[in-house]
Amino acid sequence: MKSAIVGCGNIAQVHGRVLTEWIDTQLVGAVDTDIEKAQKCAHVWQTKAYGSLEEMLRHERLDVLHICTPHNLHVPMAEYALARNIHVFMEKPPVISWEQFQRLKQALDSTEAKLGFCYQNRFNPSVQETKNILSSGRAGRILGARGIVTWNRGAAYYTESTWHGRLASEGGGVLINQAIHTLDLLQYLLGRPLAVEASMTNHHLKNVIEVEDTMEAYIRFERDVCASFYATNAYCADVPPLVEIICENMKIRMEDLELTIFYPDGSQEKPKLEYREALGKSYWGTGHRYCIMEFYQALEQGNRFALDLPAMEESIRLMLGVYESARDGRVVELV
Repeated sequence: MKSAIVGCGNIAQVHGRVLTEWIDTQLVGAVDTDIEKAQKCAHVWQTKAYGSLEEMLRHERLDVLHICTPHNLHVPMAEYALARNIHVFMEKPPVISWEQFQRLKQALDSTEAKLGFCYQNRFNPSVQETKNILSSGRAGRILGARGIVTWNRGAAYYTESTWHGRLASEGGGVLINQAIHTLDLLQYLLGRPLAVEASMTNHHLKNVIEVEDTMEAYIRFERDVCASFYATNAYCADVPPLVEIICENMKIRMEDLELTIFYPDGSQEKPKLEYREALGKSYWGTGHRYCIMEFYQALEQGNRFALDLPAMEESIRLMLGVYESARDGRVVELV
């Protein structure tokens, strides 16, 4: 199997390491419009550097393309690869608009190639254990939940970038870039979202960015479960994201990789979780390696990948619905 990575920024370093250390594939190309970035990655990964996806595909026969580019390029590049029956593994976000969502669905309908998404936090041991507890019935009925992300992104994060902070290229701010995984975990753990009411604002970088630095939402899920969501990158530090689920028999709290269970009698339990190495920044979690490995295993065995478009559709609709509600100032129905 032959693979390539397009977009040679920070997250591409994680993909490159996984592909060169843990996956039985030949990495045949590193692609970036900044050719110096591509050359640096190509040197580390012992592969070839290219300045465009089109150029790379003129020279290389490819089985899998990893898309690690700015957000607005995810869908166009996926369309280009899928039309050539090249499998695609895409970094978040899957899309930045409802129109892109429809285009991606149409691209998949016209190819035999597979598409998978890198929502690596679903592979964190803390998340997997929480999912197991909820599925077992031991926690009882879910009563409600909250998800909180309080991080810091200063002006330099945006001014030193060619695409961060711009609506056309990033598609949004704190939600689509920093807090998308926490919103996804609420959907993954609570089930089908039915409606959302949200608001957004820009508190601390009004003259620097076009996108929100703060987003809040009230989400109604199936089985009369409601969740509160709050995300900001106007905080003074990067604090571990929190997901808390209140159930009949316990309260489950995840703070990044830590999991604590609180019981009605006042006792607490910290389940013993598998240690996994974090690749890249700590708040990226420990799931990248396992998410990518499972995608390749699914390709090799001809199985469905757990994070394909049908599996992620509810999460994508929720993200787009939050933005639609915040923009229009109304409740958005998701079904």
